Amino acid sequence: MRIQLKTPEQVKNSSTSGLFLLCAGSYAVKTNGNSCVMVVMGVEYIITENKINWYFSLDPSKVKVNGYCGKYVANISLTIPGDAASLQFTFKKKFDKFYVSQLNAHLSPQPLCKGCINKTYSGQITSEMLFMTPVCESFKCRSGRLLSVSPEMKIKMAPLQMQAFNFSDREYDAVCLKKSKKIIAMVMGAVVMTLVFIIVLSFLFIRDRHRQGYERM
Repeated sequence: MRIQLKTPEQVKNSSTSGLFLLCAGSYAVKTNGNSCVMVVMGVEYIITENKINWYFSLDPSKVKVNGYCGKYVANISLTIPGDAASLQFTFKKKFDKFYVSQLNAHLSPQPLCKGCINKTYSGQITSEMLFMTPVCESFKCRSGRLLSVSPEMKIKMAPLQMQAFNFSDREYDAVCLKKSKKIIAMVMGAVVMTLVFIIVLSFLFIRDRHRQGYERM
């Protein structure tokens, strides 16, 4: 089974706003009832042939998730029916941080032109420490990432959020809340310090004015 790619014009016309928004899916690998890998993202494959870009976006409703969980290594694999497209992440844990050590992708589209042969595109990124994050937190990037896995294929992930190694789904959702509370506390602290600074300056200014008035008398 091969998939149909879209041209830039088709991608643009598919959005009423003129901007193509990826459909984000939530994918998880669980062990003993807890998630060891969870990824929330939209995925777009970009194929370049003869200086022309062709596009394919993963439909979350058609994605099959597989993977495994280890103490220091975990994996999540996303595929669609017929193995026409796949995306695989290998996570590693080192000390108190996790990262993606390897990314593999492949895509089997229909011929891009009449008379063109069937071609499968594949690529990978290895020996990298992608998306390095403390184990107790999730990596998050709303603007997404664009990664080149081969000269002919790029993978766009937007938005992108991922976490690995033995955590509960509730903890995954709580990360953003904890960060938001921390930011709010920092902002409130800065506001309070600014108000105190203004009050002190006002007090000193009024005291100096009174002192100058006494000296004139």
